[in-house]
Amino acid sequence: MIENNKLDKSFGPVGTSAGTILFVAGLILTYSHLTGIILILIGAFVGFSSTSAMVDYDKKRIRFSNNLFGIIRTGQWLFLEPAMKIGMRESNLAWRAYSSGNRAIDSVTKDYRIILLDSEDKEIMQIKKTRTRESAIGELETMGNKLGLKRIE
Repeated sequence: MIENNKLDKSFGPVGTSAGTILFVAGLILTYSHLTGIILILIGAFVGFSSTSAMVDYDKKRIRFSNNLFGIIRTGQWLFLEPAMKIGMRESNLAWRAYSSGNRAIDSVTKDYRIILLDSEDKEIMQIKKTRTRESAIGELETMGNKLGLKRIE
């Protein structure tokens, strides 16, 4: 069974909304001009690109992927070794954009990430994102049992 865990948008919340607006404007402009296709491509790339982690429990492998245009997955499968571990950490992501009036728009996201660690406790990749600490601990237990990896809290 392969589980797909969505992590983040590649260009943040401001880039995602700007890309979606460009995509819609390109769709509208394409009815009258063919140059709207350029806006569709740029808007789809910026608005829909994201990152995710795919976990294959049967073959014991994980793939971190960048999803270009939201559908084209890139990345290689990493087979799990017995010395690897999974852990949890708190994540604070802050995005800042500036408007035309030079005003800062800040967007802060706080969540908890399940991460894959090597034998020396160095982070390899993020596996899953949860909102609360309790749900992260629960996911850490279930994923650790399914993958047969040691858990670190």
